[in-house]
Amino acid sequence: MEAISILIADDHKLIRDTWSFILNTDNRFKVVAECSNGEEAIEQAKQKRPQIVLMDINMTPVSGLEATRQIRKVSPGSKIIGVSMHSQPAYAKKMLQIGAKGYVTKNSSRDEMFKAIMEVYGGNRYICDEVKNIISEQIMDDNPSQGINALSERELQIVKLIKEGFSSKEISAQLNISLKTVEVHRHNILKKLNLKNSAALVNYINTYAVDLP
Repeated sequence: MEAISILIADDHKLIRDTWSFILNTDNRFKVVAECSNGEEAIEQAKQKRPQIVLMDINMTPVSGLEATRQIRKVSPGSKIIGVSMHSQPAYAKKMLQIGAKGYVTKNSSRDEMFKAIMEVYGGNRYICDEVKNIISEQIMDDNPSQGINALSERELQIVKLIKEGFSSKEISAQLNISLKTVEVHRHNILKKLNLKNSAALVNYINTYAVDLP
């Protein structure tokens, strides 16, 4: 098998050098380019057309998230794996939503990095064990009588519309209920979830990767 071509994008030189050394010791992989920011990553991906991009999501001034969006346009054949110090599921979810195929943290082992590359190269998605374990713990700790599970079907409909950016007036028209009823539902939703406002509600949904009906 021809070696899988890899682009490494990270703003820390030591990390780039370490990953490059580790990957090049395995004949399945070949690092074809390294870069320290999102702009370089986009340009290198356009020129080199790597099969895999290891993308640090926290770079500046162009973030790894924005670089991922752009690389999907300029080199659609490149499959991107987000790499971050963050293990919160929301970060992994965001990367996958914008087109990445995998997500690993900087706590991941060499073997897991290799596994992620092979899975993504083979057409699958890959989320590292650290993030999957956190998701599992959140599910196990979730009390069915509390949190999002405590919401009624109507409240879940309203939460979904709030997340999509609908105002109370628009929700009223969408669900064919009075504006006052919408406001009562909003108050009850925030109370059940122990949240202060709608912005906190959207953050809650994204952080805990709640899939609404």
